[in-house]
Amino acid sequence: MTTHIFHGLIILCLCWSQIRAGENAAVVVAQDGTGKYRSIQQALDAVPPDHKQLIIIFVKNGIYNEKLFITRNNIALVGEDRDSTRIIFPELRRNWIKDHDSSDWGAATINIDSSAADITLANLTVHNNYGSLYGVHDHQFAVWGLGTRITIIRCTIISDGGDALSLWNKPRGMYYHADCSFEGWVDFVCPRGWCYITDCSFFGHNLSASIWHDGETDERQKFVVQYSTFDGVPGFPLGRNHLDGQFYLLHCIFSRTMADKPFYRPKSSKRPWLWGDRHYYYNCHRVGGDYAWFSDNLAAAPGSPRDSDIDVRWTFDGRWDPEETMPAVLPTVFLPKPRDAAYRVSADGLKLTWIPARNALSQNIYFGKNEKPEFAGSKKETFFLTGKLESGTTYYWRIDEVTENGTIAGPLWHFTTN
Repeated sequence: MTTHIFHGLIILCLCWSQIRAGENAAVVVAQDGTGKYRSIQQALDAVPPDHKQLIIIFVKNGIYNEKLFITRNNIALVGEDRDSTRIIFPELRRNWIKDHDSSDWGAATINIDSSAADITLANLTVHNNYGSLYGVHDHQFAVWGLGTRITIIRCTIISDGGDALSLWNKPRGMYYHADCSFEGWVDFVCPRGWCYITDCSFFGHNLSASIWHDGETDERQKFVVQYSTFDGVPGFPLGRNHLDGQFYLLHCIFSRTMADKPFYRPKSSKRPWLWGDRHYYYNCHRVGGDYAWFSDNLAAAPGSPRDSDIDVRWTFDGRWDPEETMPAVLPTVFLPKPRDAAYRVSADGLKLTWIPARNALSQNIYFGKNEKPEFAGSKKETFFLTGKLESGTTYYWRIDEVTENGTIAGPLWHFTTN
């Protein structure tokens, strides 16, 4: 994210909330009355329909037993703590559609309208807990939506049934998820359109499939998962697709309990895959031994991409780059580039970049060749030029965020040059 975006976040209608000193959010929700609103939906409903700039809704810790409806653009719903800010609501899809003319609008814990775009969920837990209450594990959405450009970062998404994360804008949906955990039953992560996931964990409770994709509207639609882990009950299968789908899994780790079962088309599907079997892998491994079906096969993918070609811009065919435009919404620094543990990094000199903390005024930069890198300066800009580096060397770096209320130490990252 560029500096001018970070400093250009609009603190809209300050009169809405009792914002504590140094809090870069437009509105605060708190069950104890320390914010303008006690419920999240009240804050969402107060967003002007014609607003243009990003609005950060900061949700303090608590269990919010609410069903949410997001109908406005440019909203970031941000929790105080990922584990302690919890949105929990039970809803069984078949019960809902029976009484609402077969409409899924309202069938989820969080519902995103088809008119909504540029929505961010960050640093919170969303749980549809119908199954744990009633012992039914049929389809029950945690997050469902028909919007586009939806970003989910550092969140826990749980359903006690199938279809936990169902973003279903079939012709134009684009979704980005990073540093999240997903848990559910059949097809619990099932995007339609374009989806990029990185540094996430998956846990499946069923013997049908964990991930699913519908990409039949456009041959370019794809579902990319990088640097992620898959786990589940003994014998859990990786995935399936009833309709045409295109999957890329790179640098993923599968647990010992994953079944020896490739992606498949269910027998109940009436339509064949028009574009064939499009399931591609690179550098994926299973604890206890690999299966032949996830051997490296990028050469067989359209255009024979290299692993280094497959990134966010490539996934969305150059139409969206959320890592370049991501707002500073988290309480700590996020998204280092190069990524943590990167290798084959050029020694000719780098521009290190990151997404700053939401309330950062400046950053203290530490950089060097040992695990206690030296102080390299303080600056407001969110980049650091390393200069020429040594080949075959591991470098460590850390960004501490300076806020009005003190300094927040960032995690230690590292990369190795070629």
